[in-house]
Amino acid sequence: MQRWAYGTSAVAAVLLVGLTGCTGSSGDDGGAGSEQGGPSATSSAEPGKYRTLPEACGAVGRGTLRALLPGIDGLDSAKREKAYDGQPALTYDTDRRTGCRWTTGLPDGTRNLVIDFERVVSYDPALSDDDRAQQLYDKKAAAAGIPAPVDEKPDDGKPSAAASESEAGKADPARTTGAAGDERDEGDKGAEDGKGKGGGGATGDKSGDNGTNGTDGKKGEKGSESPDPSASADPATAPRALDGLGDVAYIDDHLGTADSGAHRDITIVFRASNVLVTITYDQWSTHRSDIPGSKELQAKAQRLARELSDTFDA
Repeated sequence: MQRWAYGTSAVAAVLLVGLTGCTGSSGDDGGAGSEQGGPSATSSAEPGKYRTLPEACGAVGRGTLRALLPGIDGLDSAKREKAYDGQPALTYDTDRRTGCRWTTGLPDGTRNLVIDFERVVSYDPALSDDDRAQQLYDKKAAAAGIPAPVDEKPDDGKPSAAASESEAGKADPARTTGAAGDERDEGDKGAEDGKGKGGGGATGDKSGDNGTNGTDGKKGEKGSESPDPSASADPATAPRALDGLGDVAYIDDHLGTADSGAHRDITIVFRASNVLVTITYDQWSTHRSDIPGSKELQAKAQRLARELSDTFDA
């Protein structure tokens, strides 16, 4: 089965981090950290809850795929089975990263689905895996323009880092919504995956520790795109936080048009302990005047997100 690759740069980065960790000092036995009553020099923050990840292509049931990818049952038997199986991402450590994508053709365009699971590991002994995962989530949320909750602001009244980044993102007219931010962990970067009409995949999320940066063959024409002028004004499509998904979650909705047509991209990111889950669901229309609707796409993406969240809560 053909796989889509995260890229070799992720492997080099992981090896570099591993070598760095192996050569680190364990501390001076006579130092203050080893004194009676003092903190241990070798103590580390609590590891994350999850040590493994689901097999991505098997994580979505056929009933859900049938709902998200209309027309899949109209394919002949061999093509239908291949479409249901999805295309797994090529990863080098399935305990750290798994992904899968599905696509189906419509009479006037395509629908594409990508899911990505990332198990975050903190290389800082003073920072837990969960806290590192939250940092990466905050960067993604800020890049997507998600308003920071009031309770995340410090007691001194100054906005949190996430809130400041979010406001900066809103103020930047060049920011394009609909994809997670390109904030990546220095120790475990990912590479890029492709997507395009008829190419068998959707836009991958740009991840924090071990990321995938999805690109679209059609989005090579991004210079001619015009973003949806009402996306930030309509509460139903504006980037926003979601309740009931993992520990924290958000949804981003982006509509764009290009010479080759119109597309709407729905991105949902949620954190379950030390795992980041990213769902990207989009529809391409070959006619610029045939705008994909937001309500249906968001509802179906949230249905899948709830199903995936339940697997971590079980």
